[in-house]
Amino acid sequence: MTRPGRVIVVGDVITDVVAVLSGPLAVGSDAAAEISIGGGGQAANTAAWVAAQRVDVTLVGAVGADDAGRDRVAELARAGVDCAVERVEDAPTGTVIVVATDGERTMVSQRGANLRLSAAHVERALAAVPDAGHLHLSAYTLLDAESRGAGLRALAAARERGLTTSVDAASAAPLRRVGAAAFLSWVRDVDLLLVNADEATVLAGGLDPAAQGRALSATARRVVVKRGAAGAVWVDRGAAVWVAPARRVAVADVTGAGDAFAAGLLTAWLAGATPTVALNRATDLGALAVSTIGARPRP
Repeated sequence: MTRPGRVIVVGDVITDVVAVLSGPLAVGSDAAAEISIGGGGQAANTAAWVAAQRVDVTLVGAVGADDAGRDRVAELARAGVDCAVERVEDAPTGTVIVVATDGERTMVSQRGANLRLSAAHVERALAAVPDAGHLHLSAYTLLDAESRGAGLRALAAARERGLTTSVDAASAAPLRRVGAAAFLSWVRDVDLLLVNADEATVLAGGLDPAAQGRALSATARRVVVKRGAAGAVWVDRGAAVWVAPARRVAVADVTGAGDAFAAGLLTAWLAGATPTVALNRATDLGALAVSTIGARPRP
């Protein structure tokens, strides 16, 4: 395998407030939890995991002109991420409250300054990194009308520059709101589309994972269906299918597991790995992520 070129990641930078419950959520009352505050956001997490694989990476995003924004950028810089992050004066840095229990997590989101990411900023950021070889887009940018122009411009600009492209479908609920047809039109002909089981069902219906991948390969050249503890499936446009089991580890917190998976998959694939090797690397990093609390690799 060869060393990948620079990866550009476009999307959200977030403050995560993570509550890992020690028991069931007591609605209307109190529940004990281990609570942590730190960096999050699908794009920012993926960029941090890419950097941890010793691959050059630039994050394109937006934060508020506040202490949280400064802290989020500083964390990423310490992790080895080059930050092309816009500071927005009249919007707060995005925040997500994550409630994690029993191998699941529920998120309550305020996207804040992420909604203000502009197509012009994306264009400038891409022009400033001529060594880039790949662009990875978090679909949260596409799923909100206010930031959609930035996401669409990111994909178009990457194609114009000859970069390969990938999209993480992000989240099932907002996918339902925008509709499968619209989303698939926005990501048509990307080189790689990543979806989890719920997202695959929204976009391709209640089929088995390989059939979902085959259906979605009409839109993307390669599709990876992430199935959590059931592993992952890779399908390419020629209908070839590869399957990888998940690693069995004790689950502490699933926050950021999909972002770690994406980073492992991308860095291996871009280095020339076969689908089997790329899936195995992805599941290795996903297992590492769920075994610790928080969305980012440990220093």
